[in-house]
Amino acid sequence: MIRARELWAVLEAVHDVTYFTPQARAAHEAAGLRGFWRGYVATRAAPLGAVTLGPVVAAFHNFAPSFLARTVPAIWAVVPPEQALTARLAGAVTALREHLPGLDREPLAEVVSVLWRIVRSASWEGRPLGAANADLPEPEDPVAALWLATTALREHRGDGHVAVLVAEGIGGLEAHVLRDAADGSRDLVLPHRGWTDDEWSAAHARLVERGLVADGLTEEGRRLREHIERRTDELAAQAYAAATEAELARVDAVLRPLAKRLAGGAVPYPNPVGAPAP
Repeated sequence: MIRARELWAVLEAVHDVTYFTPQARAAHEAAGLRGFWRGYVATRAAPLGAVTLGPVVAAFHNFAPSFLARTVPAIWAVVPPEQALTARLAGAVTALREHLPGLDREPLAEVVSVLWRIVRSASWEGRPLGAANADLPEPEDPVAALWLATTALREHRGDGHVAVLVAEGIGGLEAHVLRDAADGSRDLVLPHRGWTDDEWSAAHARLVERGLVADGLTEEGRRLREHIERRTDELAAQAYAAATEAELARVDAVLRPLAKRLAGGAVPYPNPVGAPAP
């Protein structure tokens, strides 16, 4: 369980070049995805196919539906999912190689082998974004294969996190408000998820009524957040059972220095994604 959380921070940094680097944004825009959030929504949703708004709202969970509706489903008439996927992968690979000089000299083959064994053996039930990425063909290019494996496992964890939140009756906006009560992240998150101030206030009132927040987290709110994070770790850990502890330690040893080089430069911290720095 601890290993699953440690690796999440590392894999997240590799995945997040998709959103925050100029190389990735240039690839998205060249494909016709103008603007940061249009590129984000379209490339992240593209593994699901040309879906309508409803499945994207459900899978993304913590974005305002009106915010997502600016992109889907209209974007598929401009940039089909297959084209968005090509741009997503090309941009991420270019970003990784440019921000990590010498990356191709790293022992990527052994790391990729372990990660793809994990991807292929993981349970994808109830994990739509993770399953859609895992279903894509493994690229021959080792950097591309590394990026896609980290992406599938990142979404595996994210899908599990959403499942826990839903089971606890915490909607997407409530999740942000609950986090803000713990770490004051409102100003970082609110502009990037499309919710209004009135909607935020209403969600806050609902959590107050449940006894989860007051001036910050209540004791019950703190316990709930700890439970959510612990259960998310437990659900994520299932995937890593396909690898030995020695193999996972080796993956960590190879990728963590690379993730640290990405952190703060290619990938800003803190950021709206909410992942801890590696």
